[in-house]
Amino acid sequence: MRANPNIIITGTPGVGKTTHAEALAERTGLKHVSVNQVVKDKGCHEGWDDEFLSWIVDEDKLLDALEEENIKAGGFIIDWHGCEIFPESWIDLVVVLRVDSSTLYDRLTARKYPEAKLQENLDSEIMEVLLQEARDSYEERIVVELESNTTEEMESNVDRIEAWFKQWKEDHPVVGGDGEGGGH
Repeated sequence: MRANPNIIITGTPGVGKTTHAEALAERTGLKHVSVNQVVKDKGCHEGWDDEFLSWIVDEDKLLDALEEENIKAGGFIIDWHGCEIFPESWIDLVVVLRVDSSTLYDRLTARKYPEAKLQENLDSEIMEVLLQEARDSYEERIVVELESNTTEEMESNVDRIEAWFKQWKEDHPVVGGDGEGGGH
């Protein structure tokens, strides 16, 4: 039994995953784990892809590195463009952030994405690839799709996820150990 949940914030690059994760970490005390940073820092890759300007992730090494962080114990916000590699038993909520095509185009262009990477990510968003991966990989009740086009939507999303976190804590009281919990 975990004392804190694990939340994945996923979506196409440019939807606001890191912004959401950082705000949630600040509000909830959960630890923000940027998978891209873990891949880079722990060498969980098979080299660099020059066309897409990104690391070629070694998923086995990545999962091993995350296990070393004791992710399955709970208390983490996992920020990455994918979600299907994480064992279902590790995850309590999957938030799939979505944006409209013109917003995504503007955000990725501002990041100076190469044309091939820009087009692949636009196609992925339009075809709902990451949303479908989440729905295929986890129970429907833990997958939430949220729009992230504006600052107001982002703030509302963080409020909503924070409310979910508080409810999760109420529904999963810690018995013994740290003095929390009980009361039900």
